[in-house]
Amino acid sequence: MASANFLPSEDQFLCSVCLDVFTDPVTTPCGHNFCKNCINDYWNTNNQNMCPLCTKVFFSRPELLVNTLFSGMVSQFRQSTQQKASSSSSEQQESRPGEVPCDVCTGTKLKALKSCLVCLASYCETHLEPHLTASRLKRHQLMDPVENLEDRMCLKHDKPLELFCRTDQTCVCMLCTVLDHKMHNVVPLKQECEGKKVELQKTEAETQEMIQKRRLKIQEVQHNVKLSEEDADREKAEGVQVFTGLKESVERKLNELITTIEEKQRSTKKQAEDAIREMEQEISDLMKRSTEVEKLSLSEDHLHVLQSVQSLNIHHPPPTKDWSQVSVPPASHEGTVRRAVSQLEGTLSNMMKTLVEVEMKRLQKFAVDVTLDPKTAHHYLILSDDGKQVKHGDVTKNLPNNPERFTTCICVLAKQSFSSGKFYFEIQVKGKTEWFLFLGVVRESINRKEEITWRPEDVYWTIDLTNGNKYIAAADPPVLLPLKSGPQKVGVFVDYEEGLVSFYDVEAAALIYSFTGCSFKEKLLPYFCPGHNDDGINSAPLVITPVGVN
Repeated sequence: MASANFLPSEDQFLCSVCLDVFTDPVTTPCGHNFCKNCINDYWNTNNQNMCPLCTKVFFSRPELLVNTLFSGMVSQFRQSTQQKASSSSSEQQESRPGEVPCDVCTGTKLKALKSCLVCLASYCETHLEPHLTASRLKRHQLMDPVENLEDRMCLKHDKPLELFCRTDQTCVCMLCTVLDHKMHNVVPLKQECEGKKVELQKTEAETQEMIQKRRLKIQEVQHNVKLSEEDADREKAEGVQVFTGLKESVERKLNELITTIEEKQRSTKKQAEDAIREMEQEISDLMKRSTEVEKLSLSEDHLHVLQSVQSLNIHHPPPTKDWSQVSVPPASHEGTVRRAVSQLEGTLSNMMKTLVEVEMKRLQKFAVDVTLDPKTAHHYLILSDDGKQVKHGDVTKNLPNNPERFTTCICVLAKQSFSSGKFYFEIQVKGKTEWFLFLGVVRESINRKEEITWRPEDVYWTIDLTNGNKYIAAADPPVLLPLKSGPQKVGVFVDYEEGLVSFYDVEAAALIYSFTGCSFKEKLLPYFCPGHNDDGINSAPLVITPVGVN
């Protein structure tokens, strides 16, 4: 608040009510100066005629006089301040959207440098100067410019929110700590803010980690889409090539079939035409002889008749073919189409084998290292030390009945499980007369304490050899597989997302069977059942072999 000593201090020219440069300054009887509107509003609000500075009470509202000298000094100070503001405004930045404007600037609003929590106003560089020079204003609390300064005041006590109540998790003022929040755990805003900043930094680090993971996942998805597009383009190109070749092969076989039939028909037709031409020639010769004979028989010239008869040699007709033994049967085309289709079938078979060979080479890149899990093995089974072979031992072993172990079905699972993507492995079945029950993959939740039935119910996807010559896919109903010869090594391929399980005869490069449209909802595990020993007849082990090694 300014005192009336007229010293050339900027503090003298600030109204103690509005804390700004005097506007229409007036003097009270006690000698203090105020803005005319400020002192009148003060008296109207308090319903008491009292000086805001010395608290002297006037029994009636006094007459407010204008101190001419002081008013002139204020006018000069205001003009000087405006000149400074005018000269410095060109150097200061105009407030832009999103920035806090100066509350004092009229016309063009300049960017605020600080906000005052006491004045509840924001100031540009020029209008901030009194807070930096006036001793009384230096005690005000300044901060980086913010909007809505009213929100930083306690609504109940009209004091700055300087503290934080940890008990109620809210910002409070000094009066709150002795009234509404007495005995609560209260700390300065700065202390609580530093703790929150540590939490924010941790949250930011976690958020950045989540962002990075998602960016990596986006890259992975984009990479997979690119691979999918490349696979699709390759498959389309291969399909076009294969079906173009197939179409050309069919057209070639069709042309060969038509050519064969037509050539046979032409041969038959030529044979018939030659016979007809020869017979027509004989008919012509015979008709000529018949005409001569008839002419002679009607002649009255006896000498001519006798002489001509000798030359005709009527007792010896001209040589002719015995056509009774000659036959030109219609051409037979029975079996021609079947033989052509059979040849085409052979071509298709070779083409299919080539395709499967290419397909299996591609599957090898999804090869996984599979080892048997002894914790799941039935007590009759014998596993190799490396976990790559299993056979029936005929002798029960004393093993713990842990939850993972099969106790009824004589089988064992792999240690590895798969819940996404594609995987491929190979099993040697050479020398096996039966695999009873299964070979393939099963769901992790398969019941390991009961007998497995033929109904898969989305639990297992396997093939089975029984009685040494019957190959069956464990579908519903079971599918008898028409294999001409038993495989020596079986490849198993699974595409989790596609719902596909395929079995291959590795050496013959032939597809044995595929389960399609499967619904995989949990982990899958490779599954092996070597069958009973059968007095040594079926003693050969199932062997997990390295992929691509014969």
